[in-house]
Amino acid sequence: MLLHEALLQAARVTPDKTAVVHQGKRLSYGELDNRSSTLAALLVKEGVKTGDRVVLFLENSCEYVTAFLGVLKAGGVVVPMSVQMVAREFSSLLDDCTPAVVIADKKSCVTLGRIQQQKEIALRLMVVSDDLFLSPITYTAGNLADDTALASIIYTSGTTGKPKGVMLSHRNLVSNSASIIRYLQLTSSDSVMVILPFYYSYGNSLLTTHLMSGATLVIDNRFLYPNMVLETMEAEKVTGFAGVPSHFAILLRKSALKSFTLTHLRYVTQAGGAMAPALIKEFTEAVPHAAFFVMYGQTEASARLSYLEPAYVKEKTGSIGKAIPGVELLVLNEQGEKMKPGETGEIVAAGPNVMMGYWKSPEETTRVLRDNRLYTGDLARIDSDGFLFIISRKKDMIKSGANRISPLEIEEVVCQLKEVLECSAVGIPDELLGESIMLFVVLAEGSSLSKNDILLHCRQNLAVYKMPKYLEFVPSLPKTSSGKVKREELKSRKCSAEEKS
Repeated sequence: MLLHEALLQAARVTPDKTAVVHQGKRLSYGELDNRSSTLAALLVKEGVKTGDRVVLFLENSCEYVTAFLGVLKAGGVVVPMSVQMVAREFSSLLDDCTPAVVIADKKSCVTLGRIQQQKEIALRLMVVSDDLFLSPITYTAGNLADDTALASIIYTSGTTGKPKGVMLSHRNLVSNSASIIRYLQLTSSDSVMVILPFYYSYGNSLLTTHLMSGATLVIDNRFLYPNMVLETMEAEKVTGFAGVPSHFAILLRKSALKSFTLTHLRYVTQAGGAMAPALIKEFTEAVPHAAFFVMYGQTEASARLSYLEPAYVKEKTGSIGKAIPGVELLVLNEQGEKMKPGETGEIVAAGPNVMMGYWKSPEETTRVLRDNRLYTGDLARIDSDGFLFIISRKKDMIKSGANRISPLEIEEVVCQLKEVLECSAVGIPDELLGESIMLFVVLAEGSSLSKNDILLHCRQNLAVYKMPKYLEFVPSLPKTSSGKVKREELKSRKCSAEEKS
């Protein structure tokens, strides 16, 4: 089945059901179907052919969802991009994917205008607004060969280098969405609060899973004001919430979360990096009626690879759970041999959700795709019950003397202190040890916590060789637009504080 066919089944069954809500605007499944068909017809009129890339330069909105479906109906390939990009980033990705059309709205056109002036880029632009749909056009999507055809290119967030275009087929996205729907038990009665950008694979999976379920996407782009998002959740009676670790830290430290009842909230999902067990405990105690799913995945896997069932969140603290339905996960050593329980190896995945490869990067593709398996680059161990525990990214491991140290372990210990909003541990050059541990800490507002308080807590909970050598308080951690910490940027910073443990 093609992705847009799977997403729009509800338009035939329940055309009046609300599909998308944003800033008081509501689109039913019937309206979404009609609008996306009109957009598809206009794209074909503009010369878009099967396999052509079409960039979506839009914030999360009803227009984004319409454009997403319209491109697929026209046989195009959806290439979502962040509207927060600077000219250099945008022009680099345009050169890489060579789109036939860029779709924007009136607001993002202002940003595009500035970029065009700076880089002298020629764009074939289509502006979406309500006016575009005043005269609906009936359009039937062109025939694609099969569901192995390319549906989307999602660029990785580029935390350590140049973003790579992950090629995802219709089959990749449909199979992964079906698997997520199964373990979250999503139905047409569900609705999800969307604060994650759709150009990010986690956000994209919210779009695909909920439309495929005939559920409702409730969009709110105002997470800088978390109480406003919580008010929307109550007003719209949302049943689901999805976030990365920093979102949960903000809800716990910078919002009035505990004063909201969120009666209808059925489930919560967390992915996008390891979340400190102390924060998970605090959040689940604050919202005890919502089932909390810890999840793990990669853009290269269409989003999701594993999940930890809510029933095991306390018993298997720190685990990313087991493989999602239809996916096989192995922990292998460098010789490709299975590791025994307790031993550390690389997570290797196989399943219909694994990407087609990287766009225009055959060497990079060969590096991570071997024998129909995805080599994730994540180091983990598996326990005797079959639960996976991430140790670190291969590239993030701190090599100090003869020791290999996971930054996640240090971060989890420090985040046990409730006055710590978030933190990041990185390895910086050391003449004697190769690398020393530097810790960057963001404190909650009004905190009186000192460096000595944190270092004392570390001494009590970490082996000597895992102790941070340098500690610096910072107002915030540098992050990608999808919320992942840019460790490489932290590594390049000079230690402004010379205090040593």
